[in-house]
Amino acid sequence: MALLLTNGKIYVDRNVFTDSLLIKDDTIIAIGDAAKQEKSNSILYDLKGKTVIPGFNDCHLHLASVGEFLSACSLTQAKSIKHLIQIGKDYLKTHKMTALYGMGWNQDYFTDDHTRLPNRWDLDQISTEIPIVFARTCGHLAVGNSKALEILKVTPDTHIEGGEVLTDEAGMPNGIFTENAVKFIYTAIPPKSDADWEHNLTAGIEHALKNGITSVQSCDVLRNDIDAVFKALHQLNSKNSLKIRYHHQFNFQNMHDFDRYLKTEFNNPNYDTKKLSKGTLKLFKDGSLGARTAHLNAPYADAPETNGTQALSDEALNELCKCAAENGIQVITHAIGDGAIDSVIKAYEKTFDGGQNTLRHGIVHCQITSKSQLKKIAAHKIPVLVQPIFIDYDVQIVKQRVGPHLAATSYAFNTLTQLGTPIGFSTDAPVEDLNPFNNLYCAITRKPLTCNKGPLNPNEAMDIFDAIDAYTVGSAYIEFKEHFKGRLKPNFLADLIVLDQDLFTISKEDIPKIKVLKTMIGGQWVL
Repeated sequence: MALLLTNGKIYVDRNVFTDSLLIKDDTIIAIGDAAKQEKSNSILYDLKGKTVIPGFNDCHLHLASVGEFLSACSLTQAKSIKHLIQIGKDYLKTHKMTALYGMGWNQDYFTDDHTRLPNRWDLDQISTEIPIVFARTCGHLAVGNSKALEILKVTPDTHIEGGEVLTDEAGMPNGIFTENAVKFIYTAIPPKSDADWEHNLTAGIEHALKNGITSVQSCDVLRNDIDAVFKALHQLNSKNSLKIRYHHQFNFQNMHDFDRYLKTEFNNPNYDTKKLSKGTLKLFKDGSLGARTAHLNAPYADAPETNGTQALSDEALNELCKCAAENGIQVITHAIGDGAIDSVIKAYEKTFDGGQNTLRHGIVHCQITSKSQLKKIAAHKIPVLVQPIFIDYDVQIVKQRVGPHLAATSYAFNTLTQLGTPIGFSTDAPVEDLNPFNNLYCAITRKPLTCNKGPLNPNEAMDIFDAIDAYTVGSAYIEFKEHFKGRLKPNFLADLIVLDQDLFTISKEDIPKIKVLKTMIGGQWVL
């Protein structure tokens, strides 16, 4: 029997709303009066005037890490290095650990000396008996204690391609690792079990559903647990425990690992288009603005000795993109700095079919941009996967890092939209919380959530319709599913959320307060 949702304010398209939806199996089959004609043959659900929008599609996050972060040692509240140490000590008092991993510290929030990064000797004050790795909030810089360095036999001669093992004034490793070297220090922490992966993914899914996210494009294939991630997702799917729609973004930074994937998991038949899909090759070209590892064309304004880090050489980037294109695989590349973005555009141009970006190769983050780059991205229809929530922190540093001239043309989400660039919204969770309403608030107001700084480039503020569309049908476009996901229209999947307030009329300042009352995926209430 069909399900009729009625008496609601249901978003259909820009300035278009209806009051009813008719759902059969997992698909919307009618809206408005056509839906209500089937009232006698349907199960009725009274929306009681509530606002309904398509389920959010977070087009770039790390779902398993979200689940892990919910119970791990959170460092987001650290106000100083001393406080960071105390958080670690307190966590070990209540948790029996053979290794300690924490994430979320940000030296720009330290109230003592925010110019100094924590080092191995700071973490040694927590413990010298077990390995400890604390990752910066961006994930592009991490610090390990002396035990972690001992386990990995780190010496002054240790070198990691595309990353740095930093040293002190005497030339000794100080425990700080950047970019590709971050993956290396993570190996000091014992790998997760199959049960750990399933638990973390399940916890991440539940957190996403509570926030109205019905689809994720998730990069969980990141480090040395490649087979375990694939296995856990297939296990959840086979048990009907994969409640969310999951689209892979797998990171292979070298041809050896990518070729292994092409010969193994790429040929796995247990994928479909609706629930668990193979997805895209995710590459890292540079790092983060906060860690000053984003690759700029010019030196940093507040650190003229560096212009960032290239996590992947141009030669390696070209080779990986070429191989992906030959196998019909989309590529999305993390590129924050304008230097990295230049390299990515050039690499993609070499793979275009008849000058067209048919594989929809995209840029993740795309933050520090010039006007000419924005026009080129739009001309090539290169999708951008952006995180408006990054404004919450970056509004405090972007002018310092890159100077006012380049800052004025950066985080240009509205310009890209108006130029016709395909755009999708994401949070990069757990770098930021996956709460979509905080993300929408930053996109619409260009202001941070709490501090009085900003707005950042207010001319780049998006309207509510463009912002919602970027988070729904825009994200669906990035995964080639815009013809059946992201809209509440006939022949689209019945993925939707019911809100406690009207997102279209509420004060902009109150958008972060909105809560999700109900979440539906494929015609089934999952929250």
